Amino acid sequence: MDYFSLFNSESVIVFLLLFVRISFLFAFLPFFSNMSIPATLKSALALYLTFIFYFYVPIPEIPNNWWGIAVAILSEMIFSLLVGLILNITIHIFTYAGEHISLMMGFSMATVFDYQTSISMPMLSQFFGFLALLMILSFDGHHMMLLFFHKSLTAVPLGGFIMAEGVFDYITEAFKHLFVMGLTVAFPILALSLLGDIIFGMLMKTMPQFNLLVIGYPIKIAVGFIVLIAVLGSMMLIFKKEFVDAFNDLQMFL
Repeated sequence: MDYFSLFNSESVIVFLLLFVRISFLFAFLPFFSNMSIPATLKSALALYLTFIFYFYVPIPEIPNNWWGIAVAILSEMIFSLLVGLILNITIHIFTYAGEHISLMMGFSMATVFDYQTSISMPMLSQFFGFLALLMILSFDGHHMMLLFFHKSLTAVPLGGFIMAEGVFDYITEAFKHLFVMGLTVAFPILALSLLGDIIFGMLMKTMPQFNLLVIGYPIKIAVGFIVLIAVLGSMMLIFKKEFVDAFNDLQMFL
């Protein structure tokens, strides 16, 4: 093999587009885009995968001007953004459920700064987000995403991504599904918390000496945690199903 032939302009553009695709996928996909991973490590991994996949990627039609290269890079960014958005919706289902659970348990003011989204969110929302990332590792979701990298190279030419028909309709339905599933996941705790509020209200009517702040809220928090521990395994199975379904839906781009 003549390695000096790799240093022509076409090879450099192909290498650049491949590096852009992998870098943007790392920037948008769950787990890989986590801010806890140093940027230097993600950059090094993206460059390493670029060297590996470079010899397997089909040679696309190379743009012959700067405008064509810019359009190709923009195409890669849109492709990575849409893929990351669809997969991240599954994680936000559980952070959304965590916000409702925190509100019902009285933890809505106990917020922490989330470095991933650069906003403050309730502790339970961040806890569910971390559990979702651990769940991705448990069923090799990160390996599935790496395999998607490789498959996309042959199915979607570098710089030649064309948005499939119905993508915006799918994203709209996915956001609607986010709110529905978020409330569904949080429903056991929300229902028992609401039932507890009704019981405490009846007690305060029949027993005026009942102190809701001293007795009621600790009981409400304890019941919430007991129910959360009981249904946590089922919640993670729901997340696995939602993530796998979203991952299978990525076939619309290939």
